[in-house]
Formats: sequence, C-alpha cells, structure tokens
Amino acid sequence: MPNSPLEQILEYPTPDSGETYSSLVSSIQDEYLSDHQAFPWIIGFSGGKDSTLVAHLVISALLDISPSRQTRPIHVVANDTLVESPLVVAHLHESLAEIRDATKTLGLPITVATTTPNAENTFWVLLIGKGYPSPNSQMRWCTDRLKIQPTSTYIKQQVAACGSAIILLGVRSAESGARRKRIESYSNQANSNLHSHNDLQGAFVYRPIVDLTTDEVWDILANHAPPWGGTHDRLIKLYRDAAGGECPIVLSQEEAPGCGTNSSRFGCWTCTVVEKDKSLQGFVDSGNHQYAPLIAFRDWLREIRNDPNLRQGKRRNGKITVANGKLIPGPFTVEARRMILDRLLKIQVEYGAPLITDQEIEAIQRIWVEDLIAMNTPGEDA
Repeated sequence: MPNSPLEQILEYPTPDSGETYSSLVSSIQDEYLSDHQAFPWIIGFSGGKDSTLVAHLVISALLDISPSRQTRPIHVVANDTLVESPLVVAHLHESLAEIRDATKTLGLPITVATTTPNAENTFWVLLIGKGYPSPNSQMRWCTDRLKIQPTSTYIKQQVAACGSAIILLGVRSAESGARRKRIESYSNQANSNLHSHNDLQGAFVYRPIVDLTTDEVWDILANHAPPWGGTHDRLIKLYRDAAGGECPIVLSQEEAPGCGTNSSRFGCWTCTVVEKDKSLQGFVDSGNHQYAPLIAFRDWLREIRNDPNLRQGKRRNGKITVANGKLIPGPFTVEARRMILDRLLKIQVEYGAPLITDQEIEAIQRIWVEDLIAMNTPGEDA
C-alpha cells in the first residue's frame, strides 16, 4: 500500500484525468489564438509541480496549432536567486535545458530565460558585504532584491517592446484560503481569463490551472509525458524526498508573504525566515548527507541575527532608530561580516561545491573598505 498522499495519487490516478487534461489544453489553445496575439506570454517557471504543469500544457497546446498560427511568442522564465536549494536548482536548470532543446528542435516560438539578482543585490553581497541582518518575517529584504526585481525587469522589457505582456502563473485556488480570496477578487473583471497585474503596468495575468486540486495536478503529471520528452519522474522524486510546500513565483509585494513560510519546501537554502529548513532536512533524511553542513550554517545564521555584540548601533544611513524605548540595531559589524564569510568559505570546502562567487567576494571586500573609511572619517556617519 502507498504510504503517503502523493504515492496514493500516483498509484491510483483519477479516471477523468485524461478528460481534464484535454479540456485544459483546448482552453489554452483558445486563449493563445485570441485577439491579443501580439502580446507575448511569459510563463513564470519555478520547476515546481504547478509551474511545470503550466509549461507542459502550454507546449502541448502549441503543438496542436498549425505553424502558420503560432504567431504569439512565449517566454519560459525562471528566477535563480543564486542561493536556491542545490537539488532544486539542479532540477530547474536541467528542466530548462530540456525545454530549450526540445522547443528549438520543434521550431516553436519559445524563448527560455533565467533571471538572477543584480550583482550588487545578491544575498551574500547584501548580508556579508553591507551587513544586512539575516532575513526574518519582519525584515524580508531578500524577496524584493532576489526574486521580484530580476523577473519584473524582464517582464517590463517585454511590455516596453510589445505594448503589453501576459504572465502565466500556476496559482490555484486550492492552495490556501488567502490565495482563494485573492483570486476571487479578480472574478468581476471584464475578461474572466485575464486580470491586470497590480504592480506591473501593462502586464496581465492568466491562470490556466486555477481550478485544479493538488490531486489533479499530480494525476496529469504522472499520467502524461512532458512534450519536451522523458517523464516527470525527477520532479516526483524531489517531492517525495522533501517535506512541506514550495516557495511560489513572486512578482509583487502582495505575493511576497508566500515566500519563506513555514510550509515552504523548495526555496533558498539560506532562508532564515523559516524556523527549520524542511526541504534540505528532507533531502538529508533521504540519504543526501552532503547537505547537512548547509543546514548547520543556515541555523547558525538565524541564531546570530539578534546578537547585539554583532550589530552596529547605527543603520547604514547613519541614523539611530528607537522603538518603544528600545534601540533597533543596525547592520552586522564589519568584524561579524568577516566572521560570516570565513565560516561560509569553510562550509564551502566541506560541501565541495561553490556557494559564493569570486565576484561576490570582491564586491564584499570593496564594501568593507568603503564602510571602514566612512567610520574613520571625522564628521561622517557609517
């Protein structure tokens, strides 16, 4: 007998999964061929089950449309924060390569792209270079810089070039009560399939699997081979080996609360917003013991966050902040930042693969020099 809900779904598929699949493909074809064909589609691809299903359905739909009518360009866009969970980012890049190779061979109008943070806004440059305290639920500075800004920039470029763009997201009403309420708030708009994005002017959102349950998502993935070849077995194994939920595609501050929650499964391995990293711990428990040092480092980053001996009294803008009679400490001290970098480099050796780039280390050291000069210059704030 299967011993988990996922295994039960995979072993006992629902009898109507084929009908649901055909209906979804047909609906996507109709939307693709609608009046606004000049506007490109942008699929937000995280490599998780929902975004994978959206890409699967869209490419399947496109294959059933004659080449002469494949006039709308499609972009499959992933975001790599550069601190993604190692197993997940490996799966993500492998999936993107498979999609890129297959769609090029098939001659489909599909571009595959990956966005990354600006060189001055990577996790390590901000935390170790500028001393930003480890993110928590009240100060989640990472989401905007690592996720929202890079992908939003890509979308804005498409809007500027084409006049508008349509973002395809794998959001579903069944994910949570908050997500359901947000989706229902868009139901009164004139076009039931599209709604304006709240933060990206000229961009619209299309949610092709919004009404699917989790069981239905797995039914389709387990029983329909991806149009780019192979199977979804690698994805299924990722979910079997981990525990919790996945970090969603984040394109606005409204969606940011879904990033780094206690139910998150596939997110950044450095995420200190969650109390425990269920994802990496699940992988370690499944036999991937090489990730244990990453868990220990993340836990340590979380522990040292509020140590007053490791924080400056002033913020980076030179101001002192007091709330309810208590001093709100500023960034990590330069000495603390050195300590974090030294420990990270030792973990990198133990782990046996790069965790920080030489370019990031150069940027970090430059920022340290600038900060130390400012601290020792009379009349200037740090």
